[in-house]
Amino acid sequence: MRVIVTGSSGLIGSAAVRHWDALGDEVIGIDNDMRATFFGPEGSTKWNQSRLEKETNHFRTVVLDIRDREGVLRLFEKEQPDLIIHCAAQPSHDKAAAIPFLDFEVNANGTLNLLEATRKFAPGAVFCHMSTNKVYGDAPNELPLKELDRRWEYADEKDYSGIDENCRIDQTMHSLFGASKTAADVLAQEYGKYFGIKTGIFRGGCLTGASHSGVELHGFLSYLVHVAVTGKPYTIFGYKGKQVRDQIECSDVVKAFEAFAKSPRPGEVYNIGGGRGNAASVLECIDKIAEISGHQVQWSLGEDNRKGDHICYISDLTKLRRDYPDWDIRISLDEILKQMIASEEAKLAAR
Repeated sequence: MRVIVTGSSGLIGSAAVRHWDALGDEVIGIDNDMRATFFGPEGSTKWNQSRLEKETNHFRTVVLDIRDREGVLRLFEKEQPDLIIHCAAQPSHDKAAAIPFLDFEVNANGTLNLLEATRKFAPGAVFCHMSTNKVYGDAPNELPLKELDRRWEYADEKDYSGIDENCRIDQTMHSLFGASKTAADVLAQEYGKYFGIKTGIFRGGCLTGASHSGVELHGFLSYLVHVAVTGKPYTIFGYKGKQVRDQIECSDVVKAFEAFAKSPRPGEVYNIGGGRGNAASVLECIDKIAEISGHQVQWSLGEDNRKGDHICYISDLTKLRRDYPDWDIRISLDEILKQMIASEEAKLAAR
């Protein structure tokens, strides 16, 4: 099988590369290190690309910008993939406001280029699109909440499992990032519903793992571990540090892609995150890091909440578990943190 992975040096993309390479499939990565453009040298994923190319057997990188329509079409015409894992994106909620054209061109136009290339040259392929919970904007904040000592929590028992796919996506503030990703999300759905392309749309919670190049504007848990290990200061933006996120390790996301690829449902949408079991507030994550490693985070509280930010977001995984009962969360939040702390300590020791 031939697999194309966009954003192949990034967090989810590199996990996908490793997964299908280990199965013996031919894996072609599309990556041009745009993360360094978005976030500067600290956001670069070149280190991960180099590591992948050394440690895999059936993988190669093509330096290509997904905004390059003709380049994408030529690649798909030449390679005619069986599976596309689309992870390339401008990923930052906050950064998008400073680069609105670039954000939309990468997230929306780039996705359209890939979908149309699939329709023209690989119409039988499965297309897994990595979307985001930001397509829901701040609608999840309308649920009744209660404030506890270290976190916000849903006040109504019926909301215990979190946000499901019926949450509305209109009449809500998304951030420009959320708007561009919503455009891509709906395009991917439409190519499934209208053209019959085997698209699956996965609306991610907090995607994380030891291979994440976390920075202040994106990659919350990775960056939090980084500042804890290196002793840098950390600013919490709003909500008293009690905002809740559900963390999912990148390999668990890839296992969901694999399940979908084996039995695709064209145009279907799934929420994917750590669920209730891997949900924690910023303050609770700081506590866990100290408990596991002894590293203390030197944090302060910023004055303003981030626009459109979720106060309490937990992914309801009911639909994904129903349609793909062999899939489930395998890696706990504590194990995620242990892996990330060990990786960050190794990086620091090597300097």
